[in-house]
Amino acid sequence: MIIVHGTIPIRPDCRDKALELARTMADATRAEFGCISYDFYVGLSDPNTLMLFQEWETMDALMDHFQTEHMEEFLQELPEIVSGEITTRRYAVQSVDDDEDHDVSVEEPPPVIH
Repeated sequence: MIIVHGTIPIRPDCRDKALELARTMADATRAEFGCISYDFYVGLSDPNTLMLFQEWETMDALMDHFQTEHMEEFLQELPEIVSGEITTRRYAVQSVDDDEDHDVSVEEPPPVIH
C-alpha cells in the first residue's frame, strides 16, 4: 500500500473555492481504480491549511492518478488558491499479513522491581 500525506496552505480569501476544489477532487479520485481512500482535512491549528491523506493499493495506481483529467484540472486551479509551499510525503507500507515469512512474537515486559 502507498500512503501520501500533504499540506496545502490556502489563501484566506480563497478558502471557499479551495474547499470546493478539494471536494470535487476527492469525489473524482475515490472512483479511481486502486484508490483505497482520498480525503482532505482542515487544519485545527490553522484553518487555512488543507491536509491531504491518500491510500493507494499500488504505486501504479498512484501514478495513473497523476494522469487523470481531474488531476490536471486541480493542478490548473491550485496556483490561484495557494498561499505558500505545498509539502507532500509518500510512504510505502507493508502489512504483516503481506509478509508470509514474518514471525511475530510478543515478549513479556520485564518485571518492575520497586
